[in-house]
Amino acid sequence: MRFLLKRMAGAAVVLVIVAVLVFLLTRLASGDPMALMLGDQATVEDIAKARTQYGLDKPLPAQFALWVGELLQGNLGQSIFLQRPVAQALLERAEPTLFLALFAVAIAALIGIPCGMAAAIWRGRAADQVLSGVAMLGASIPSFWMGLILIQFFAVRLGWFPASGYGDPGMGLGQRLYHLALPAMVLGLLNSALIIRFTRASMLDILGEDFVRTARAKGLPERVVMINHVLRNALVPIITVLGLTAALMIGGTVVTETVFNLPGVGNLVVRAVLRRDYPVIQGTLLVIAAIYVLINLVIDLLYTLVDPRIRLESS
Repeated sequence: MRFLLKRMAGAAVVLVIVAVLVFLLTRLASGDPMALMLGDQATVEDIAKARTQYGLDKPLPAQFALWVGELLQGNLGQSIFLQRPVAQALLERAEPTLFLALFAVAIAALIGIPCGMAAAIWRGRAADQVLSGVAMLGASIPSFWMGLILIQFFAVRLGWFPASGYGDPGMGLGQRLYHLALPAMVLGLLNSALIIRFTRASMLDILGEDFVRTARAKGLPERVVMINHVLRNALVPIITVLGLTAALMIGGTVVTETVFNLPGVGNLVVRAVLRRDYPVIQGTLLVIAAIYVLINLVIDLLYTLVDPRIRLESS
């Protein structure tokens, strides 16, 4: 309980800092949301009236105080362009982003962990050099370029997957995942590079320990040594990178969702930035920051399950 209270207090401080920065950065951006919403035909009086209606004519401290007051009541605000609560807009766009992030993390883990194990087992050999080179290449490829290449090959030439979209509203989960296959492959392949490197480095540290040599001296099969002794003790950094990858997936799918025209949170943020829809930008970034904090808390709790020697009180 003491650990949880300490982490919750730290999370509250982080979210306060994020709220202040997000509010200031959105107000420092050029462009008037009222002018964009009303169009070129709007007069100065029309724009001034709209600014008064949405409270944008007040000083920045007063605007911030009003926004914080709404947050304390569980209200993320009202979208200027969508004309509905920000929370509702986020819930409507959350499903594609959530499924895409989980699908991509699964692909990244299924590729990254076995490849990292293989690179560590065959350290210095051709397999290690190839896998390390592929990991470096994957870490340096832009996601939009990879997305366009996969669309051209798998969607246009072979016709195996849809090039864009999320399907019709009445489709089931299987069809949804089918539409997310290409974007999830893009994110999974690129993010698996980091998992490969972390898994390799973590396992190499464990392979030099005395208990590994003892397990081999007892005649245990190499598969048992690698899985039960090496991988299990190397899981703490691997869990860390998996958790951070999941957080990055949720907050960083903007480019991929734009390339594949997915109606997710990333697409919502892009449109909100172009329209200067302050409430949507602020609410979305605050929710993403809260997800980061929650994932970090879950990672800390998983440490104790993976390695009982870790005590929460020491965190």
